[in-house]
This record gives sequence, C-alpha cells and structure tokens, in this order.
Amino acid sequence: MEANDKSNLPWHLGVYDAHCHPTDTISTLDEVANMKASGLTIMASRDEDQDLMRQAANKFRPPRLVPSFGWHPWFSHQIYDDRAIEVDQTPGKSLHYKSVLSPTPKDDQEFVAALPEPRALSEVLAHVRSNLDDHRLALVGEIGLDRSFRLPTQWNPVDQDKRNPKLTPGGREGRRLSPYRVRLDHQRMLFKAQLNLAGELQRAVSVHGVAAHGVVLDTLRECWSGHERKIQSRRARKKAAHSANTENSGSSVSTETEKEVSEASASKPYPPRVCLHSYSGPPDCLRQYLDPTVPAIFFFSFSCLVNFSLAASKAVDVIKSVPNDRLLVESDLHGAGKDMDDLLEQVVRKVCEIKKWSLEDGVQQLASNWRHFIYGSSEMGTT
Repeated sequence: MEANDKSNLPWHLGVYDAHCHPTDTISTLDEVANMKASGLTIMASRDEDQDLMRQAANKFRPPRLVPSFGWHPWFSHQIYDDRAIEVDQTPGKSLHYKSVLSPTPKDDQEFVAALPEPRALSEVLAHVRSNLDDHRLALVGEIGLDRSFRLPTQWNPVDQDKRNPKLTPGGREGRRLSPYRVRLDHQRMLFKAQLNLAGELQRAVSVHGVAAHGVVLDTLRECWSGHERKIQSRRARKKAAHSANTENSGSSVSTETEKEVSEASASKPYPPRVCLHSYSGPPDCLRQYLDPTVPAIFFFSFSCLVNFSLAASKAVDVIKSVPNDRLLVESDLHGAGKDMDDLLEQVVRKVCEIKKWSLEDGVQQLASNWRHFIYGSSEMGTT
C-alpha cells in the first residue's frame, strides 16, 4: 500500500510526539487521556512552567507522557551566571540586562523595569536537577540557541487585563516584538550548562536551533571533546574478535558486558541522546552529527508547523538524507487534543510519503525510533 493513499493511520501501532508544549495551555492537559497518540514528549521552557510540568508528569505516566525540564533560549536572559562570582558581587537587575541584551537597553528603563528579577544559574540548575531526580525518564528540554528571536515588549495595562487566563504566563501572547535579542555568548553559557547536567545524569535532550546550526554543533562538540569514539580498523576488529573467541568464555564475556553497561551509564559531560527538534539545517550538516566518532546518538525530528510551512522542499531533501532509524515526528503544538493528533497524522503521512514507506511500516519505524530516543533502546517501553 502506498504511503500517500487515504487509508486510516494505524494508530494502534503507536504514534509518538517527540516534541510538544501542552503545558503552555494547561487547560488542555486533560485532553491527553483522549488522544489517539500513544505518547507525548512535552517540553518545559521557563520558570512559569517547570512546576506545571511536574503536575503533568504526576498525572500521566510514561509512555503516555514523558516530561522534560529545562530553559529555552528565549528565556535565557532571565538567568545570570553566578558560578565564578561572590555573593556580594551579584549583578543588579539593570546591569544584568544591559550586559546580556543586544542592543543594550541603556535608554529604555521602562522595558528593563518590566523584566523579571534575574535568577542565579546555580539555583536554576538545582531546580532542574531536583525535577529530573524525581522523574527518572525525564529529558532536559527545551534547550538550545536562537539568533533570530527578539524579546516581546512589556505588557500595557489594557492588554494585560485582556490576556487569556487559559495560557500559562511568561510567553509572548501576541505582544509586539522589541528590538532586543539575547547575546549568543549568554545563550551558549546556559545551553552548555544544561548539556553538562544532562550528561551528568545521562538524560536525553531536546534541542532548539534557529539560525545557529554551526554554533549548536560547536557547543555540543565542546561537551564531548576528548570523549570521541575510537574507530578500529578492519584488521584491529578481526584481531579483537579472534582474541575473544580464543579466550575462556563465560566469566570473561560477562565481565566485558558489565563493563560496557557501566561505561554507558556513567556520568559524562555530554548527553547520551540528542533530538534536534524541527530540524531546519541543511542535509550536509547531517554527516557531522552522524560521524562514527561522535559519542552521542542524534535524532532529527520534523513538524508540519515548522518544516512544512515555508521551506518544504528543503525539509524533503533533509528527510530523505536522515537514516531511517534516526527520524522522529512532532507536533510542536502548544495545546493537547484533536489538533495535536491531526498535526501528528499529517507529519507521519508526509514522512512516509518522502521515505516511500507504507503507513504501517512507517509508524512502526517511527515508534521504534522514539523508544530508542526516550529509553535508550528500541526494545524498551513496548509492554
């Protein structure tokens, strides 16, 4: 059966959303129970939704809902790096925002005054760590870098009185955009700190990268520098296999297996698995992430809202180039329910058509990939 036919999507085989934001519209969370999707990977992004994520995670268990805790680059300006300063050197609010925003808002005191009091990085990371400790399958996300976004303007009293109470505070909510961006070096500081935390706890991450693909890769490389995989030559592999066969079996094999398991679960400065969500980089960049020396496993997720809204032809070329076992799909939607199911079905059908998969084969492959990303093995989470 061709993937672009009108047959029903085999939801019963398991359709999984690799990246979404239902806690942005918390009133929709109860709809998760009624959705066709088998599992949602939901993202936190800022101070206002970290505890909402905990509530969601306590209400729905994996695989129905897999929580993520972390800070999105759009909110990175709200954090200052306190790791190398004394308590009495904590920057004041005005000084902090003037140092991390570009252009410097030196003549816009009203804008700065409306921003929240900045929080210490150590406090933010401790909060994320605590949530991760309480949810053993939780990811770190959404984290990353974004060169193009600008901060929204401050609320005026009239608009604030009219804001939708169903929406979680802290987002843009239709406000005009200011001229201010967060300096990339400040974004990188937070991004790398969260990558290191994910590596320490060996959690997967969901990464946002807009107009910053090279810097995202460079930051990830800094994390795994010195931990690259060593690629044996064919001759060395044959020699190792021969030595293993000639040794006494049993305890030696068991010891080697235990060593591999121990090394895989040990803390490292980089995360074990990374999803580049709504991936918009060129096909050529894929080779750098998929290089056999890279110690992390990379997945590439695609959404209709981002990848098929403008540059659809680019997305087609990239999806064709992504290995079958590294593809994920997502809605990237800010509310649970029928609309999220509909977007998932649309992107699954598009991916299956591009990959020339039948719907059944495609759904099964994508489900296997999602389990690998979440659990570290495509065989886990199937019962």
